[in-house]
Amino acid sequence: MKKLLLFGGLRYLIPVIKAAKNMGHYVITCDYLPDNIAHIYSDEYHNVSITDKENMLKLAQSLQVDGVMSFAVDPGVTTAAYVSDKMGLSCAGPYQSVQILQNKALFRNFLEMHNFNVPKSHSYSNVELALRDFDVNDLPVIVKPVDAAGSKGVTKVTRQQDLEAAITYAIGFSSTKTFIIEEFIESKGFSSDTDCFSIDGELSFVSFSSQRFDPNSPNPYTPSAYSWPSNISKENQEYLKTELQRLISLLDMRSSIYNIEVREGINNKAYIMEVSPRGGGNRLSEMLHYATGVDLITCSIQAALGEKIDKLSQPNYNGNWGEIILYSNKSGTFKELKIADEIVKNVVEVDLWVEKRDAVKAFTAANEAIGTLVLKFESQDSLEAILSDYSQYIEVVVE
Repeated sequence: MKKLLLFGGLRYLIPVIKAAKNMGHYVITCDYLPDNIAHIYSDEYHNVSITDKENMLKLAQSLQVDGVMSFAVDPGVTTAAYVSDKMGLSCAGPYQSVQILQNKALFRNFLEMHNFNVPKSHSYSNVELALRDFDVNDLPVIVKPVDAAGSKGVTKVTRQQDLEAAITYAIGFSSTKTFIIEEFIESKGFSSDTDCFSIDGELSFVSFSSQRFDPNSPNPYTPSAYSWPSNISKENQEYLKTELQRLISLLDMRSSIYNIEVREGINNKAYIMEVSPRGGGNRLSEMLHYATGVDLITCSIQAALGEKIDKLSQPNYNGNWGEIILYSNKSGTFKELKIADEIVKNVVEVDLWVEKRDAVKAFTAANEAIGTLVLKFESQDSLEAILSDYSQYIEVVVE
């Protein structure tokens, strides 16, 4: 029985824990939040902060674990790479490469240095300097922390007088108090946020999605729905596959899952926006299992434990799949979820995480979601007819 140490205790770890146990492994979870739901499912829990590299290393060594993983838990990714490196365990890639991928400023600099399509950007830790440097002709821009995920601290700025407030907001979500001001790339159609996988440095599974946002939510930059296949042009999908492989090779990455965000601009150029060596939140790997039959969660466990990874092939979608994130645009008490009769036939799964009279918060970031809805459609047109305005068919009632 091998020991797998999982960083964090979020809900998205539950399928990972279940899969690892079904494979015959002993699963240990850790973070500083003992009430996190995933700990109920693990064999053992330890109260250690996943951002504390040295204490996490001591824990992993004392437990004599066979592998570590920070699946869908962004704050633990660099720590997992550090622990793996120090213990000689299987890891996604060199610690330095993981640091580059996990820091938006380092990542943008790396892309620019190696002649990738990249938005114009600059990182700062000094507010006054950023305000002094700023050119109003660069508007609109995106301001975000360099070291946060889940759309935390992100603001689109269209007026110069709003820049300082956006910077202050971003700093509030950065552990290093560092932020990035980046050219806003207007998307042609939908941007993509989904999971991919490399085996021994070869991107064996590359998927693209259509990522959707709710302009009426408290944070309109938090993804609110997804669909597969993507509407990014076939030409740019092939270009992105080539560029993603070039990136993985340059960084000497090995066997790993990746949460990858890309965008096709209205200028018809394709951009790599984010690449993180972890599974994505919002059940993305589970959705890909529905849509393609490929089990990236099992592959991730095999990679973390240094086992032979199931053979992968590029995705072949078995229909048109959609995922709606369930959330409320206001804080309050959950009453019910209403699903219109017109789409009941399309609903494959309802995964609701709250019960009647539970407190819910407004959807300011991905961690405020209260569930997901999985749907399948006969055609892209029928999918688009629903997902283009899903609020007509789905209602989260909050009092």
